[in-house]
Amino acid sequence: MADLALTRLGYVTKEVLGHEHTAIALWHIQGRWDYWELTADEPIIEAELGRYKAAGGSCLVDLTLPGVGRDPARLAGLSARTGLHIVMGCGWYRGAYYPPEARIDRRSADDLADELVREATEGAGETGDGGTGVRPGIIGEIGTDKPWLSPAEERVHRAAARAARRTGLAITTHAVLSDVGLAQLRVFEEEGVDPARIVIGHADSYPSLDHYLEIVRRGANVEFDFLGMTFTPMERKGEGRIAEFVLELLARGHGDRVLLSQDVCHTSQLTHYDGNGYTHLQESFLPRLRAGGAGDADIDQLTIANPVRILTIG
Repeated sequence: MADLALTRLGYVTKEVLGHEHTAIALWHIQGRWDYWELTADEPIIEAELGRYKAAGGSCLVDLTLPGVGRDPARLAGLSARTGLHIVMGCGWYRGAYYPPEARIDRRSADDLADELVREATEGAGETGDGGTGVRPGIIGEIGTDKPWLSPAEERVHRAAARAARRTGLAITTHAVLSDVGLAQLRVFEEEGVDPARIVIGHADSYPSLDHYLEIVRRGANVEFDFLGMTFTPMERKGEGRIAEFVLELLARGHGDRVLLSQDVCHTSQLTHYDGNGYTHLQESFLPRLRAGGAGDADIDQLTIANPVRILTIG
């Protein structure tokens, strides 16, 4: 079985990126005209991943889901050719991108959860050949289109929670530009998920220390994973402030609840096209943290110990 569910990561001693993509397409949705896409061109992507490995990377979590380009067999091949651990996500992204064949609006949360459990135990089967044998290692990214959960999105969140409890997989979310991560967390809490197994993603898109402190107070994890993005002035100018937030969380003793990544999801982000690629964390953000007083133990916790804990199946 080509298995992308890493049940034991204790041997990982190099950096892990917990929220990335190696191909994704969002432009095909009716009414969208931004042509948002990360190329699946294998030579280009393999070279980009090679740069990440050479810079000290060992593992990358690919959160592309069904409906926006997930390809389990391709991920297994990329992992084999690059020598990187690549962990596949599962579930459904957010309302606008739910694939019609998933019938989210006509299925119960339990039925959806059963599908995720089957993938986690038997492997994904999108290729139509009876199954790829590739199992996911995390649930997500599970998200919302707006600063609230639609009824369909709430159903998916509850399905993710029920599958997490049955499989031991952690959950990682898409929560942008608002405090919607707390609404996500509330649903997961109602379903009985251990908050330590929940990652509220895209925290850097909502720069609020109080928001981060509430997430960690409730025992969940906060992920800054827009690092290196340059699409908006806030992203281009705001990374110094994000570094200050991370340093403050470290100073308050919350380093065990913080994760870092880059969410490479557009072709223009690749170094091949003069973007920051998959190495911005090592080349720019971690040196910024070190300059602010973070030590080797802090860096190892943020980039190795924390993501390993999340990816180790309970």
